[in-house]
Amino acid sequence: MAAVVAFTVACKDAKNEVDATAAEDEATATEAAVTYTVDADASTISWVGSKPTEDHTGTIDLQGGLVKVNGETIESGEFTIDMGSIEVTDLEGEAAQNLKAHLEGTVDGKQTDFFNVPKYPTAKFVVTGLNDNMLEGNLTLKDVTKNVSFPVMVSYDGDKMMLKSEEFTIDRTDWGIQYGSANFTDIVADKAISDNIKLTLDVVATK
Repeated sequence: MAAVVAFTVACKDAKNEVDATAAEDEATATEAAVTYTVDADASTISWVGSKPTEDHTGTIDLQGGLVKVNGETIESGEFTIDMGSIEVTDLEGEAAQNLKAHLEGTVDGKQTDFFNVPKYPTAKFVVTGLNDNMLEGNLTLKDVTKNVSFPVMVSYDGDKMMLKSEEFTIDRTDWGIQYGSANFTDIVADKAISDNIKLTLDVVATK
């Protein structure tokens, strides 16, 4: 679901910090499973990114996806993230557009700093398991795939399924996104960009 998604990002006290590991086999659903289709207009990923002196917040849209459910148990699923939908919500006007362009890699000479959206227009999250309330899956950003897990709440209302994560934290450098990182570049500490990205996933899907 990831999406994911991320950005110049965030946090000194990493909440639900993800331990990114090698990709795992995707989950398969039983014949009894029912397919729920993601409502992209009603679903979103929220992000928080930071430097020592400031935080930035924003959203990314899901392009689509599906979840296969047996009873009320998620058996498999995948989500496609529209990386060109990155929005910055804490800034306005030209400042917001400049940060958006840098994150997307649409600025000359800065294409590879973050997400290089012209080359990698989507990201993907594929479910590999659900253990208790921990959703596990392979998150692909650019050309790197890592397995992650994070806490979620799943609820149902008629033909609608709602999946909402708690805020969780990924380390962008696990996906090779090293721009501005104090751990990978020679940069003054107060100018460094946090390796951490805070994400919250909010997905609505219908039968």
